[in-house]
Amino acid sequence: MSTGTALSGLRKAALLLIQLGPDQSAPVLRSLRPEEIEALMAEVAAMDVADEGTRESVLLEFEDMVRASRVRNRGGFDVAEEMLVKAEHEQSREILGRLSTAITHAPFATLRQVDAGLLRPFLEDEHPQTIALVLAHLTSEQAAFVLSGLGDALRSDVAHRLAVMDRTTPEVVRVVEQHLRASLAAMGDARDQVSVGGLDPLVGIISRSQRDTERAILQGIEDRDPALAEDLRAKMFAFSDIVDLDDRTVQVVLRTVDTKELALALKGAAPAVRDKVFRNMSERSAASLQEEVEVLGPVRTAQVEEARSAVVKGIRALEDSGDIIISRAGGGDDLVT
Repeated sequence: MSTGTALSGLRKAALLLIQLGPDQSAPVLRSLRPEEIEALMAEVAAMDVADEGTRESVLLEFEDMVRASRVRNRGGFDVAEEMLVKAEHEQSREILGRLSTAITHAPFATLRQVDAGLLRPFLEDEHPQTIALVLAHLTSEQAAFVLSGLGDALRSDVAHRLAVMDRTTPEVVRVVEQHLRASLAAMGDARDQVSVGGLDPLVGIISRSQRDTERAILQGIEDRDPALAEDLRAKMFAFSDIVDLDDRTVQVVLRTVDTKELALALKGAAPAVRDKVFRNMSERSAASLQEEVEVLGPVRTAQVEEARSAVVKGIRALEDSGDIIISRAGGGDDLVT
């Protein structure tokens, strides 16, 4: 292969992977689709020896692309359009048309540009199901602000509806959008069913709310659906999240947790979790606990999960009583030390 030969993009990619080697090229391949991997590997397998000039040319081109990507760190429709135009794909025009329609018609896209302070009074008189549907499409920060300003009963109702919401039809989204269009910019309909609500967005909202709002939401859901409230609490703090607690908090937890239960919970735990626990114990206590973990032998996964659940419940009880404070991303509590 000589430097005078025009290389296709596929061949350049294959040559780059060859120079990266098996270990460094593996993460790249894992990010590709099966058909892309097959095409690349076929090119790699068929490639002969490349001269030094060709290898250097490909590497320099890749370096220029990396530098350009650092400068151009903003995406957007115009960037996507430029990429497609330069790719000279035969269906570029059709792809851009569909992309433009999808972006323009994203459900409630305009609401993400509206200040949360304006959204709250706009939404508070709507039906709880409508509010839940809209919150599911907002950012967690916007939704947390809106939810925290609702009355206690309405807030609990909306939070519950958001948690149990799964999918909605384009017709429902369209009706709600048409209802809101008088006060906000026009919004299109969703072409397909869209996933909305569920525990994950509610966890994101709660984690960015004031602690009294968080407790009120959890209590409201507890009154309506205890099992759902337990699932929500489990999502908000898992056993592995112990690594995110400060040392003083971990020490308080260790003084209250049952040692045998803790040993079972640590069975098969990540090294970071074990280290966090052992590091906050006396050397003698840590050695004793480590020995207890080792002598347990094989245990059922269900037993380990049950023990971890018990430890987490103990941590939540300490938080509820005010003995510890668990800081969450975006939370609104200020601490005075």
